[in-house]
Amino acid sequence: MKIFRLIVLYMAVALGANMGFADTTALEALRDGDMKKLNFHTQPKAVSDARFEREDGSQGTLADFRGKYTVLNFWATWCAPCRAEMPMLSDLQTRMGGENFQVITIATGRNPAPAMKKFFDEIGVSNLPLHRDPQSALAREMGVFGLPITVLLDKNGMEIGRLLGDAEWNSDSAQSIIQALIDGADAT
Repeated sequence: MKIFRLIVLYMAVALGANMGFADTTALEALRDGDMKKLNFHTQPKAVSDARFEREDGSQGTLADFRGKYTVLNFWATWCAPCRAEMPMLSDLQTRMGGENFQVITIATGRNPAPAMKKFFDEIGVSNLPLHRDPQSALAREMGVFGLPITVLLDKNGMEIGRLLGDAEWNSDSAQSIIQALIDGADAT
């Protein structure tokens, strides 16, 4: 019965994608556990064009991530919930990252690059970027006033959902939501 329910939900998302937007009702039905904190917007929202510092020291913007669904996580080295959540984001990237999906992490505020690397080393994360927003300009423009905050971006680089606090991003529910988005995009 669960498989039938997922098939119906994936079809609804695909139909919504054919109309230019994801059917958030279908996506909301996939939320379980921590993913119930993921709030979908009724319409996609524009994101900030503020610059952040890439891991290699160059400048980037969120527009750089267009073309893939993106789980964008704002975090900091001093944030205990971030420490608990980051391995699950890493696992999500390992399981689902690819042509249509990616996990991007941006440390906001005072997070020296060596401390960020040490943080990732201590928790065993090696597959996520160490991007920085040292002045919190991007975070402020994105309405990030606590950590962690995770923003879901569609393939056009628009914000379609947001989760406040930490979550089990490697859960079956999170993976079902991401897969439904990818399947809906593939149907267009």
